[in-house]
Formats: sequence, C-alpha cells, structure tokens
Amino acid sequence: MRSRTVTRVGLVVLAAQGLVLGAWASVSPRGYFDNFPGLGIRWVVGDGPYNEHLMRDYGALNLALGVFTLCAAIWLTRQLAVAAALAWIVYAVPHVVYHFFNREGFETGDQIGIIGGLLLQPLVAVVVLIASRPASTVE
Repeated sequence: MRSRTVTRVGLVVLAAQGLVLGAWASVSPRGYFDNFPGLGIRWVVGDGPYNEHLMRDYGALNLALGVFTLCAAIWLTRQLAVAAALAWIVYAVPHVVYHFFNREGFETGDQIGIIGGLLLQPLVAVVVLIASRPASTVE
C-alpha cells in the first residue's frame, strides 16, 4: 500500500463514525432521532415521523460497518481496506443524494452542515482507496 498511515487514519475515522452513531442509535433510538447531531441542533426529527425499527436498523448497520472498518484498520490488508472503503461509498453516496434532494424544512446553515457532514464519509473512503493502491514499481 502506498501510505499505510493515511489508509489506517482514514479507516479509523470511518470506523469511529460508524461506531459512535451506531451505538447512539442502537442504545437510544428515540434520543438519536430527537437530538442528532446534538448541541441543540436537530436534523433527523424534522424528516418524518419517528420509527423505532428504522432507527434501530440504522444503528445496527452503522455498528456493523464500524466494526468491519475497525478490523480493516487493525489488520490493514489492502483487500480489507478497499472493501471497507467501497462499503462506505456504497452506503454514503445514496444517503448524500437523498439529503441533497430533500433539503426543504432546513435552514441554509443546516443544509450545508447536513450535506457537508455526509460528504465526509465518501471523501474519506476515496482517500483510503487512493492511499491503499499498490506502489508502482519503477524498473
């Protein structure tokens, strides 16, 4: 891999997001729904009625993705790094697209925060993909 440090840091950042958000939504689905992202800002509650099943599934999905990504960061094989990065891209891109086209009801600052925050996942995943490419051999 070109840059083991960049790859590992990117994977840890993604794993932390999955584990923290997943734990919150799994342990307190109503609290996550009512209070995400926190500090008095509430983005999920304005996007439809509360559904405990959906919140718990979201939490479990994020936990699973976080655990897988943490394993990739610990074992740091190219194959695991690429698989984790691709999994985050597949997960994050439709999420970003949904929120990009469903911004009504949110102030401009919140729209920027939502889209910007969501773009972090696929951008970090692309960095992991680039950093985990095999080094080219020059003869």
